[in-house]
Amino acid sequence: MYGHVAKLAQEISKGAASVEGVEAKLWQVPETLPEEVLGKMSAAPKSDVPIITPEELAEADGLIFGFPTRFGMMAAQFKAFLDATGGLWRTQALAGKPAGIFYSTGSQGGGQETTPLTAITQLVHHGMIFVPIGYTFGAGMFEMENIKGGSPYGAGTFAGDGSRQPSKLELEQAFHQGKYIAGITKKFKGTA
Repeated sequence: MYGHVAKLAQEISKGAASVEGVEAKLWQVPETLPEEVLGKMSAAPKSDVPIITPEELAEADGLIFGFPTRFGMMAAQFKAFLDATGGLWRTQALAGKPAGIFYSTGSQGGGQETTPLTAITQLVHHGMIFVPIGYTFGAGMFEMENIKGGSPYGAGTFAGDGSRQPSKLELEQAFHQGKYIAGITKKFKGTA
């Protein structure tokens, strides 16, 4: 809506690409809201990142899904995309792939933990291996002096009314998540 997930995604991509031999790709899911509604919501213009199809998920060795939060869960646009992955589910084409989650919420009570927790069900039904960051981000996980999104589930940010942008620490956590999950994915691929 306001570009917060896109900013985290860019840092995650940089982190993943920092792992030798890893190629990171950014995709976005199709928008489901009409332009008129998006305009009334003061949504930012969509980026030129390619729109993904469900079938393209199977090409990846690992996945890190990012989405804004609506009422403590992933936004409907992302849920609609995942609902279209029934063919992949039927063949278990995503089974065994490492997967992570990151998110943006409007407030501190807006779903920093419930959003990833409720999203894990999507990964489980596909047989994906959920890779949380735990406390591997170190001291940044314990920041108490400044507002910081994210949790052991994954990187996150607080969007508020859309005017607050991801902080330096939140972007660093996103970079860490990309690097961390890419490293694990590379290990999985190397043993396959």
